[in-house]
Order: sequence, then C-alpha cells, then structure tokens
Amino acid sequence: MMKLIKEIIVSFMEGGFMGEWYFEYEIQVNRPGLLGDIASLLGMLRVNIVSINGIDEDRRGMLLKAEKQESIERFMSIVSTMDNIHVTKFREPKVRDRLAVMHGKYITRDADEKNTFRFVRDELGILVDFMAELFKKEGNKLIGIRGMPRVGKTESVVAASVCANKKWIFLSSTMIKQTVRNQLIGDEFNQNNLFILDGAVTRRTTDERHQQLVREIMRLPATKVVEHPDLFVQHSEYKLEDFDYIIELRHHPDEVITYEIIEKNEMMSQNDQFGGFGGFNF
Repeated sequence: MMKLIKEIIVSFMEGGFMGEWYFEYEIQVNRPGLLGDIASLLGMLRVNIVSINGIDEDRRGMLLKAEKQESIERFMSIVSTMDNIHVTKFREPKVRDRLAVMHGKYITRDADEKNTFRFVRDELGILVDFMAELFKKEGNKLIGIRGMPRVGKTESVVAASVCANKKWIFLSSTMIKQTVRNQLIGDEFNQNNLFILDGAVTRRTTDERHQQLVREIMRLPATKVVEHPDLFVQHSEYKLEDFDYIIELRHHPDEVITYEIIEKNEMMSQNDQFGGFGGFNF
C-alpha cells in the first residue's frame, strides 16, 4: 500500500495533478455499510464519484474526480488503514478501467502478448465500446481483428465507428458483396476517417492499384482496422509486431481460430475473380 501511495505522489510531481482517477479495491470483509463508509469519506474530502460498479465478484471500481491534490492524498492515506478492503488500483483511468466500471468486468488480456485482447460473441457490447474508445484517439493506429467467419467482426467495427462518430471506408470487404477498392474519391482520403480492410481479400487480389492504395493508406496517420491480420502480413511489408492492438473474437472461449475455411474458399474460387460472390472493383 505504501508503495502505491509513493507512486501516486511521484505522478503528482512528474505529471502534475490529474483531476480524474480510477480507484479499485478488493473486499476483504463484506460487512454492511462498507461502501457507505467509503462514499462518506469521499464526500467529506470533496471527491466526487463519477461512476461505480462491482468488478467481477469481490471487487469494486470507481471513477473519481477531485479539484485538489490534497483531497486525493488524504483519501489514499486514510483508506490504506482500512482492514476491510485492499486497494488494488489507484491511477489515471485507462480504457480498460472505464469499461470495467461500465460493464462490471475486465476485458480479457493475453498474459504474454499485452496488446492482444480476447472477447466472445456474448461480449459484443463491451467489444464495441472498447473499439470506440480506441477509435476516438487521434493519431496513427493499426488494429487487427481475428475471428472465424460470421462471428461479428465487421459488424462490431462498423458499430464502434458509429459510436466514435467516425466515417468508415472499406478498402476491401466481404460484408455484403466482395469489395476491392483501387481508388478513393472526394473526402474519403482523410486521416479522420476509419479505414477497414479484409486481409484475406487484399492478400489474394492481383489488382496492383488496390495494393498501391493500401500502401498509401497504411502510411496515412489514421486508424486502420485489418480483419485477418495473420493473412494480411503474409504478402505485405508489415509484421504482426507493427499492430498496436490485436483483438480476437470467438463464438465461445474454447474456439480455435483457423483459416482453413477461408483458404478452402480461395481454392474453390481461383477461376472466379470475385470469389464466387460477385463483387465490386472500383
């Protein structure tokens, strides 16, 4: 606990006072009135509770807002002496923290690959909110999304784009009909837009104009979402290490994501420019 308090004081000194904090604690003894005591303490110190929720089974998370640094320091000093709780997090809110308070659970994160996040189809709501928060951030971002066919990858990306108030542009897709773009028109070539491409479709297309367009968009300081990133990197200059985030979406937790179905469809459609679906190439 003392280490946590020291880290907070150091953050004050290095980065200045932050008005909003994420406070999370594990309940040691779930006695009546525990939450009321903490809320009353925050009220006396003039620290506002922006939102609160139970996290998993035995933890609570709060988004707090304070105008004075002293209020946060005093709160941490007092709450560290409480025997009924163990403070697990006290920091500037991260995207995962905000979503944990919103949905009551933490996003599953790969233990070895810290930029990989896992979801199942029943968690499409939190997935959409997570991607929307990523899309709202300005600057260059490369996001890959893995998943079997018809699990909801493209639909989730589009829904998150709407939540983030972003215009989305398909460079390649099979959402309705197979689409392969070889040029952009009007305000489509804008770094504020969200660019979506299907790595499987882009990999197998022989249209050099499409490949050139993809290279231009990849250099643009904008948000790019690549479905099937493992296939995309097979025939491009990019590596999986270049992705800022990798999202995995499954029908159920034990589902194995493979590309056998996609590769089988490619073999069946070798004599068909549009993969047997009919399509757009413009």
